[in-house]
Amino acid sequence: MQSLAQLRHQGDMPRYSRRDSSARQGLALAAFSLGLGLAELLTPGGIATLIGLPNTRRTRLVFRALGARELLAGVGLLARPRSAGWLWSRVLGDAMDLTLIGDGFNQKRAKFGRLIAATAAVAGVTAIDTFSAARQSHSAALNRIGAPIHVFRTITINREPSEIYEFWRDLSNLPRFMAHLESVEVSGQTSKWRAKGPAGTSITWDAEIVLDRPGDCVAWSSVEGSTSVPNRGVVRFNRAPGGRGTEVEVELKYEPPAGALGATFAKLFGEEPSQQIDGDLRRLKQVLETGEVLHSDASIHRGMHPARPARNTDSVQLKGAAE
Repeated sequence: MQSLAQLRHQGDMPRYSRRDSSARQGLALAAFSLGLGLAELLTPGGIATLIGLPNTRRTRLVFRALGARELLAGVGLLARPRSAGWLWSRVLGDAMDLTLIGDGFNQKRAKFGRLIAATAAVAGVTAIDTFSAARQSHSAALNRIGAPIHVFRTITINREPSEIYEFWRDLSNLPRFMAHLESVEVSGQTSKWRAKGPAGTSITWDAEIVLDRPGDCVAWSSVEGSTSVPNRGVVRFNRAPGGRGTEVEVELKYEPPAGALGATFAKLFGEEPSQQIDGDLRRLKQVLETGEVLHSDASIHRGMHPARPARNTDSVQLKGAAE
């Protein structure tokens, strides 16, 4: 079974890689946290003396607690070097270190020269940690906005795989059960698709078939530069176990307008692709098994009313669909 990732050489959406520099920086900060944490746990008195604080039992306990926090942050960054959360935990730890050093200026046995140097060093580390955490947070937000949306849905239809394939492969049939698809016009090796967008808008694009295996699967891809919503998809027709017909699997990947924000906006109108495909597959099942899509009173009339099967012409006949 081929996935969209395996169809990449046949026109599938390119993969998105993360920045190696962010990972390297995260690993470097992890190593720093681990080293400092071990030093604070094993030699808290030596660390206190080094930065100018009195070597007391209270100071050693505080440094051991700070060392445990540093080790936790280091392990977290080792596991997830690009995690903004673990980077921000380092910033919080830096603030605790600065508070401890600041308190040292009020102690009689403190060495002010060393405290000043330690304050400058920790302030410098804090600036690096804050910059790294802010940059990673910004990068993560951009990745969420720009990342493609991946949808996978399946349904079992009581028809032979070859029959469903033939119906789907005739692209002019698609608007008959895809509610948000207005039209598909085939011209040679490509086709022009028109779909309903949010708030009454329309979205058009050109597409091409990138994989066609009769009775098995069909994959398509929007033509580069033909749309502001690049999309790829594959539909598979697998024989269902127990002679129950065919399992139809639909996999779709797309980049919505304004990324994830656009997808959220569309979802408010009930037009997000995962919602669309669920309804489309139910209608496809009805078309192929009964020859029509049935609408209830509840889906036709507005306001409060008893929900019951629609009467007379409330059913939409899709002739020839199950022939």
